[in-house]
Amino acid sequence: MPTIAALVKHVPDTWSEMSLEDDFTLDRESVDNVIDEINEYSVEQALRLRDDNPDKDFRVVALTVGPAAADAALRKALAMGADDAVHVTDESLSGADALSTAWVLNHALNALDDVQIVTMGERSADGQTGLVAGFLSEYRQVPALTCVSSVALDGDQLSAVRDDARGRWELAAPLPAIVSVGEEADKPRFPNFKKLMAAKKHDVTVLDVAQLGIDPIAPTTQVTDATKRPPREAGETIEATTPEETAKKIADFLADRNLL
Repeated sequence: MPTIAALVKHVPDTWSEMSLEDDFTLDRESVDNVIDEINEYSVEQALRLRDDNPDKDFRVVALTVGPAAADAALRKALAMGADDAVHVTDESLSGADALSTAWVLNHALNALDDVQIVTMGERSADGQTGLVAGFLSEYRQVPALTCVSSVALDGDQLSAVRDDARGRWELAAPLPAIVSVGEEADKPRFPNFKKLMAAKKHDVTVLDVAQLGIDPIAPTTQVTDATKRPPREAGETIEATTPEETAKKIADFLADRNLL
């Protein structure tokens, strides 16, 4: 049965106050962790590809690499409608960077049946690198359609739309392919109570690096120093007596900063 692998990540809630450990890795224990919001958008696209192409007989498998607590991200994907879930967890992966994470994900994808499409968020809320889609594309030697707002399948051709400051881009690639989804995509569905309860009982396949047939992975990059961001200062107030004077001062303010 062909598989759509929906990659998800367990990240600190963006509303939490984040801090670093002594080794400059993110402190994930003292904050609330949730499924990365961008992954809800990418899971939604995976589910639509499955549902819009019943003749393909796709199954959607949620996949994550992370500590034991990352199971919650998989449960959310299952509640949204994923058919199955795989969790790669191993102490040797602590502090893994984008390159080493992509290497592990590549081997985890190899453990799934007939992976035709891989969906993911364009970048994670914690790392913000946006590199994993490109790394996976190179490792797997398949095309990647990145930073897209919509995706569709016609036969064995995957098409997508990307909007950026330069305009709208229509992208296409043959299967198998990788897709990274941005927040401009359609809003994700909200799971009902029945699906939430079913997701809690669903068996999740748990693997370590030995079961993937690879050695422990050390990060290829290391943070050696960090400076805390200074408190935000009050903005500049523009005062004027007439609308015309206000408009001129605002225009001058923007022009002085090359923003016009």
